[in-house]
Amino acid sequence: MSFLSWLILLPIIGIVGILFVHRDRTQLVRVIATIVTGIELVLTIVLMTRFSLVESGMQFVEHVFWIPQLGVYYHVGIDGISLIMLLTTTLLSFLACIASFGIKERVKEYFVLYLLLVMGMIGTFVSLDLFLFYIFWEVVLVPMYFLIGIWGGERKEYAAIKFFLYTLFGSLFMLVGILALYLTNTPHTFDMLALAQANANYSLHFQQIIFLALFLGFAIKVPIWPFHTWLPDAHVEAPTPISVILAGVLLKMGTYGFFRIAYPIVPQGAHWFAPALAVLAVIGIVYGGFVAFAQTDFKKMVAYSSVSHMGFVLLGLSVFTSTGFHGALLQMFTHGLITGCLFLLVGVLYDRAHTRDMDAFGGLWAKLPVYGSILIFCSMASLGLPSLAGFVSEFMVLLGSFPVYRWITVISCIGILLAAAYLLYMIQRVLLGKQNPKWAQLKDISAREIFTLAPLMILILLVGIYPKIVLQLMTPTLEALIRSVGGTLL
Repeated sequence: MSFLSWLILLPIIGIVGILFVHRDRTQLVRVIATIVTGIELVLTIVLMTRFSLVESGMQFVEHVFWIPQLGVYYHVGIDGISLIMLLTTTLLSFLACIASFGIKERVKEYFVLYLLLVMGMIGTFVSLDLFLFYIFWEVVLVPMYFLIGIWGGERKEYAAIKFFLYTLFGSLFMLVGILALYLTNTPHTFDMLALAQANANYSLHFQQIIFLALFLGFAIKVPIWPFHTWLPDAHVEAPTPISVILAGVLLKMGTYGFFRIAYPIVPQGAHWFAPALAVLAVIGIVYGGFVAFAQTDFKKMVAYSSVSHMGFVLLGLSVFTSTGFHGALLQMFTHGLITGCLFLLVGVLYDRAHTRDMDAFGGLWAKLPVYGSILIFCSMASLGLPSLAGFVSEFMVLLGSFPVYRWITVISCIGILLAAAYLLYMIQRVLLGKQNPKWAQLKDISAREIFTLAPLMILILLVGIYPKIVLQLMTPTLEALIRSVGGTLL
């Protein structure tokens, strides 16, 4: 059994172990979940040390017949694209698991669903069979629905149902596209690599239809404007650790789908839709920035900032240049780190003050110096301060897109100005100014909370100063993808 199979199997083992624990032994339940997610992270780091930096194809492949009558395989493997997302998933899953120690009600059920969510996310990023990919894609939907609907805020049922219906709607279109690809090929196959190799046999009209079907499934998950309305509700109502997973990993499943499925299998359809994707990207960047600036709810501001920042991923995807693709994938990684930090920080403050209204605070930096310093660091990373991770990825996207869509790139820069505006305005309202005596008894951030933030902050600084440590993992794969879809190595 390969490393990848163990990554999928370990959460199931953890679920079985938790099911045999009495519900009153909540500390043991937390320990089991933490051990499982910790081992997942260690295995991913081991994979990285054994990953070849010169090969562009799949590594650690496991290919076994699963349903012979349908030509369905248990087919898993990773390349530079999926390795980046695997690292993001296991790192955030481990840290969010520790952040989940604050969950006090129905702890056993929470961690069972949490580990099921982890399994689904990992399975999605390592699957090389469309049938297997779709199963893991849908598995993620179920635990996320319950995690929001049971442990969420006041409007948790509404937010959970909205998330479920939006995502299911998109998944149905994606399923139609998958079935059309399966039936069009002879012999019938769900193998992603085989379908990509056969793309020359697909007519332009067929590729356009399939791309649109896949686009709807992926666009809602990202989410791309105007399919974004489920995201702020889900973020605001979800418990803090689930918001971290939602922003850091689940949104990336949509853009990963473009990299892994839509672009390699129907490249002509992708080229045809690229100008429209660029327009949707710039609308998302600017719209998300303006709406984030208008928020008074701390968590909703971070949620709308995700709509804006994910727009840069789409812009990089739309240009078919090596720099644009590198910037897009790096932005997926850095956004997960930075937004994960911001949501954790929102949770720290909410746990103490029980409000997310930024106008209710003021002067907290003097009262909570460690918390305030960390919040400023993460805010600077989010607005794209040079030497921090957010700057590198956005700069690469803009550099790659400028020769292709000059005016769209120029307009996209407004999003960077807006990010600076709403993040600095947040700092002014929350940390600076006159202290509100209502919060005189607030305690500074705890050691456990710092532990969940420290690895992310270290990576944000490290990638900002020396981005090669991440870029070298993805370069051979992205350059091979660029060549296969008719892009340019700029």
